[in-house]
Amino acid sequence: MVQFTLPKNSKISKGGYFKDVTGSKNIKKINIYRWDPDKNENPKIDTFEVDITQCGKKVLDILNKIKNEIDPSLTYRRSCAHGVCGSCAMNVDGINTLSCMKSHKDINGDINIYPLPHLKVIKDLVADLSTLYRQYESIEPWLKTKEKKSKIIEINQSKQDRKQLDGLYECIMCACCSTSCPSYWWNGEKYLGPAVLLQAYRWIVDSRDEERKERLKKVAGKLKLYGCHTIMNCTNSCPKGLNPAKAISSLKKMLATN
Repeated sequence: MVQFTLPKNSKISKGGYFKDVTGSKNIKKINIYRWDPDKNENPKIDTFEVDITQCGKKVLDILNKIKNEIDPSLTYRRSCAHGVCGSCAMNVDGINTLSCMKSHKDINGDINIYPLPHLKVIKDLVADLSTLYRQYESIEPWLKTKEKKSKIIEINQSKQDRKQLDGLYECIMCACCSTSCPSYWWNGEKYLGPAVLLQAYRWIVDSRDEERKERLKKVAGKLKLYGCHTIMNCTNSCPKGLNPAKAISSLKKMLATN
């Protein structure tokens, strides 16, 4: 049997325990991954006892309560709190999700919160998404038309053509799908991943865009697109209910038939 030995500085240790001081009987234990690059310490798991009675229904509400009332050093991304911006993506109870959409009432027992998996950690629950953003930029996610045409006339689109974008434009690039994909874990620098490929397909099928062939060529590389092995983790983990695997399958079909 193959054995792997992790570097000493990657092993997670037991962190602090923050006991409830309110005396409430409605307590939930929250285990949170912590790592500070400014400290020469291993990652750790801090445990917080939180009074759920005085807290909102979402996991993000718990994090806000911990940061505001218990430990202000806790670091995570947040913005809209309504499932629109994708900032608060993290791994909750073993599943990549948006903490502002995930209800803590759906989780039995302790709640375990980690940053998105298989990415470099900047601090605590903040993962480094710079590679994903570079890949997103590489597909040029904007409408491409002849300059003169776009300046002279409005580019209309039929209801039927517009409907082709349903299930694609709703993607908020939260990275839940890409960071749940084993192919992206092992080939993240080359394989574009489900989030970026979903966005690529969104522009390729847009009836107003005039560079379909060029866009297809850009994603046709062996690992850019064909790194996908249809594992379906991406579709299962999307908090918006989208289907990146279907978009990737459609891209493969388009390349095979064109």
